[in-house]
Amino acid sequence: MNVLSDNFAMFREGFIGTVELTVLSALLALVLGTLVAAFRVSPVPALRAFGTAWVTLLRNTPLVLLFLAVTLGLPALGLKGWDSFWLAVLALGCYTSAFICEALRSGINTVPVGQAEAARSIGMTFGQTLVQIVLPQAARTSIPPIGSLLIALAKNTAIASGFNVTELGSVQKTLNAASGYNIYVIFLWIAICYIIITFTISGLFRLLENRLAVAR
Repeated sequence: MNVLSDNFAMFREGFIGTVELTVLSALLALVLGTLVAAFRVSPVPALRAFGTAWVTLLRNTPLVLLFLAVTLGLPALGLKGWDSFWLAVLALGCYTSAFICEALRSGINTVPVGQAEAARSIGMTFGQTLVQIVLPQAARTSIPPIGSLLIALAKNTAIASGFNVTELGSVQKTLNAASGYNIYVIFLWIAICYIIITFTISGLFRLLENRLAVAR
């Protein structure tokens, strides 16, 4: 019995769900990660403290625990009516943003201090210096680690299957519960789906890295 052909619609729905979860969580993580990285290098002590607390808390919190905090904690605070898919996006995006923040901060630290000082000497503000001078250069060195983090994010989406989100992990759980299917064949097709997603992310970031590389 062919697991893929018999359950193609289920695999397609799970694959699309994983892709959507990955893309939306990645966008949230990139926005939050960039913002928190700016906080981490800000001259304002309160912003630096917030950035440090954000990174420390999320990097040292298990992702499953964060899922529980979001799916159970937010409704308890009165934020009811959120779809489980968007709660998963929130949990994955916030979690990954802490790691992206540190990747960007490492890239920022590679930019010579003299460039920021030169920008300030001609009257540029901290925000202008960061956006126009520092971040574009930091992005070049940050692309490889960010690509690795987004690949990890794609694999972390499997945790969402335990919180009523339709993606590849939920397909595996459903088919394992059905009779007549070889569990190893199910795992093989699920693994192939994840390989397609991760290889696509890797290829896109390799292309981006080549386009932004400094000519020698």
